[in-house]
Amino acid sequence: QVQLAESGGGLAQAGGSLKLSCAASGRSSSRLTISWFRQAPGKEREFVAGIGWIGRSTMYADSVKGRFTIARENTKNMVFLQMNSLKPEDTAVYYCAASTQLATSPRRYNYWGQGTQVTVSS
Repeated sequence: QVQLAESGGGLAQAGGSLKLSCAASGRSSSRLTISWFRQAPGKEREFVAGIGWIGRSTMYADSVKGRFTIARENTKNMVFLQMNSLKPEDTAVYYCAASTQLATSPRRYNYWGQGTQVTVSS
């Protein structure tokens, strides 16, 4: 099994920045793709960004492209999401998830973290 744990959420002002972290552990965790999803109250869970565990492939949602950056430190089994130029519409619970391939559908992901709240004030 794979265990995922997010951290780094909090409160930011519009135009500010936050950095989220996702720590992966457990058997079979080393070769998995890690992605970030977010879900606002009453809305569907949406893909934010993903990074291949092997190689340098990345993928971003159009809504965050140019503002968010996903990166990894494999020696620590961690993935990060640097969020800049935050907007109120970025407010959501952010989850990290693991899959065997880069994909935008949450149905393709087998493992999920507990989520971390990001709130952006206007």
